[in-house]
Amino acid sequence: MKAIQVKQPGEPDALLYHEVTQPEPGPGEARIQLEAAGVNFIDTYHRSGAYRLTPPFTPGVEGGGVVDAVGEGVTAVSPGDRVAYALKLGAYADYAIVPAWQLVNVPEDIPLDVATAVMLQGLTAHYLTHSTYQVQSGDTVLVHAAAGGVGLLLVQIAALRGARVIGTVSTAEKAELAESYGADEVIRYTERDFETAVHDLTNGHGVNVVYDGVGQTTFRKGLNCLKPRGMMVLYGQASGPVEPFDPQLLNQNGSLYLTRPSLAHYTATHAELQSRADDLFDWIDSAALQVRIDRRFVLREAAAAHRYIEGRRTKGKLLLIPQRSSDLPAPQETINTNDPIDEQSWGSFPASDPPPF
Repeated sequence: MKAIQVKQPGEPDALLYHEVTQPEPGPGEARIQLEAAGVNFIDTYHRSGAYRLTPPFTPGVEGGGVVDAVGEGVTAVSPGDRVAYALKLGAYADYAIVPAWQLVNVPEDIPLDVATAVMLQGLTAHYLTHSTYQVQSGDTVLVHAAAGGVGLLLVQIAALRGARVIGTVSTAEKAELAESYGADEVIRYTERDFETAVHDLTNGHGVNVVYDGVGQTTFRKGLNCLKPRGMMVLYGQASGPVEPFDPQLLNQNGSLYLTRPSLAHYTATHAELQSRADDLFDWIDSAALQVRIDRRFVLREAAAAHRYIEGRRTKGKLLLIPQRSSDLPAPQETINTNDPIDEQSWGSFPASDPPPF
């Protein structure tokens, strides 16, 4: 089988396309013949060594495909089942070994590449809107980076739950994109102070919840956008870690709530994981939720995919596709790493705290 391997951490060229031995599932595990693997920003930190893994290793923490074999004691899935998963290393390959409890069953009417595309970002948007803060009809929510992968899904799901959605973006193109996915108002933070804009849009009342995956550059002003007893949901820190502050600030701003959640704690059991995935699949099937796949790269083009995501060019999901059939996307054009970085980079990502996606 073919797989991408990292033998020495480094730049994208450290992603080597190799023939490797097909793995065998152990007790409680299943082998998946992959049809797609998600490309996420955390993969670049595994590759570069910012998050240290013992080489050689195969990157990728999100995949979808068909069960090929199962290990001892596995009864939840069988060979031939269509499945997807997240948070298990090794997806940049033809086959992957995954604990059976981490697999979600994918309905026949949901394409496996689409199912793969929502395993990390879609499940995150689900738990943020349904569990961390339960968005209610009539709420007003603020979504930072509203045209990003998680942002577009947050905008849609919050709107499905009856909320008024305010988004922040960097460019006119991204403002148009966020609006087309259901944002009621969009603030271009490069042209207008978002704190002032939120107060104007809410007649000074503020919002019920702020979904902040940016961190350092938006956090303090985000607190000022909340209603009394509102919630700050800090689910990522793309611009860097939030500076320490006195918790008395939460009291002074109206007895605010603050949480720093992660996906693993909201998908800790198979039942919870499958339930969230089922909601996503139902919405996709009914066209209530649109999944934007920006680009597909064939597996051997993993280095080009990393250059693309590190250039902050993505407007949706990136996927890697194994090369087992003639029905494959054509090789993508060369990515020019000297192109200007997208304005929505929000600064550099420190190695100590890379973004989750």
